[in-house]
Amino acid sequence: MTSEEGVVKATIFGGPKSKLRALAAPFHSGKLFIYHDPVKNSRKVSDFDVKSFRPGIREQLERSMTASAVADTILSSQGGGDSGEAALLTASLVFDFIDKADSLNCVYALIYFFWNWAEILGAKPDMSFCSSCQKIIPPEDDLWFSQVRSALLCENCINSSSIVKLGPGAKKWLNRAELNRLEELSRVRLDNASLNQAKAFTRAVMAGALGKSLAAWDW
Repeated sequence: MTSEEGVVKATIFGGPKSKLRALAAPFHSGKLFIYHDPVKNSRKVSDFDVKSFRPGIREQLERSMTASAVADTILSSQGGGDSGEAALLTASLVFDFIDKADSLNCVYALIYFFWNWAEILGAKPDMSFCSSCQKIIPPEDDLWFSQVRSALLCENCINSSSIVKLGPGAKKWLNRAELNRLEELSRVRLDNASLNQAKAFTRAVMAGALGKSLAAWDW
């Protein structure tokens, strides 16, 4: 994933013990040198100056699964399209946090990523009003997300098909997720109901943006 060209495919040559293959491992980041053969239209990794190794991601199952969910989402959305630097900064922030996160903070990290990645993709719904009747919704009132319509609805506009409830606790946390750094935000704990709502809601929003749910999200 690059800020200049989004997701780029390049081949790494060398045996399993080669230094280059060890450096260019999943979730590392830094300056990547790629040789492009214009005749064959192929790209080869020639060197990688690693700035962040993130070894902690591989030390805990929840970290590895969360990082894989983030990576698969990035690949499925073509690296965020034309967002470039903003997409790379968001991904780097989340991977840095996951590298040292406990199992609960991994959940917060994934919620944070889904919500901010939805904004990068232009798919983040406005929580201040009902998408159907345009009624302004106070912060203390519930909303329901329709996966069929990819829209947030008030109590009067919902139906029984594929809805995810979003209460005031989850809404407040997500509103702060637009402004705060992940490290600071992770110290603001949600009750179990609000945490589950935020997780289900952001996952539904991302599924709507991609047109599918990813197997990597199921943990």
